Amino acid sequence: MEIVSRWTAFGGEQLVCRHTSSATGTPMTLGVFVPPQALETPCPVLTYLSGLTCTHANVMEKGEYRQAAAELGIVIVCPDTSPRGEDVADDEAYDLGQGAGFYVDATEAPWAPHFRMRTYVEEELPALIRANFNVAADRQSIFGHSMGGHGALTVALRNPGRYRSVSAFAPIVAPSQVPWGVKAFSEYLGEDPAAWRRHDAVALIEDGARVPEILVDQGESDSFVITELRPELLVKACEDAGIALTLRMQQGYDHSYYFISTFMAEHIAWHAERLA
Repeated sequence: MEIVSRWTAFGGEQLVCRHTSSATGTPMTLGVFVPPQALETPCPVLTYLSGLTCTHANVMEKGEYRQAAAELGIVIVCPDTSPRGEDVADDEAYDLGQGAGFYVDATEAPWAPHFRMRTYVEEELPALIRANFNVAADRQSIFGHSMGGHGALTVALRNPGRYRSVSAFAPIVAPSQVPWGVKAFSEYLGEDPAAWRRHDAVALIEDGARVPEILVDQGESDSFVITELRPELLVKACEDAGIALTLRMQQGYDHSYYFISTFMAEHIAWHAERLA
């Protein structure tokens, strides 16, 4: 794995790394923050999945996670949202193609050859981090924003026991029931809604998947909350399944990184308690 750039921050190092992915068949770029504690002891890992249109750089530059991660001794991993390149399928719309991988393994043309973000996040990326950084392999958690919140919830639900904790900022909780998800799933996975259920947090819970608890922050002034995010569907699914959901509706906040950065340190501290 190539280190493209590095900066010292809060006693640790912020890296931008690049490698050739066996899952996507393309170069992949990611951000990794290594806290100062990793010089002496293996540290837990917290992976952040970004939302539509984002790369690794959005949260790295605007998420304000480094101080909390350095104080608590947590490695923060920030992958890209999709494969990229001239030979990779794309679409003119912001919510499909490059920048909009939805953390699924596509089965349909023209997406199937490279859009394998589920395998990348669940299998390849954790192995890559274990091989290249001083991390505690049995102490990992996951969180994300919007499309990445969808990704974090589904990854955790599909892999019970692998992640100590899962949280999200303004997640797409039921993509099978909202325009963003229906559009993407139809393209990536085909027209049969039954094939979508293992990529939908609410459907996974309805079908028996479980995690002990979930933390969600949602801005009340988020313009997408009614049409695309639908947190009330997650509330009902968790109530029916007995999953402890903490949903915090934040007055005045929208869908932006101003919202995410405000509550980032609280999420990291919440995960740190469960990674201890």
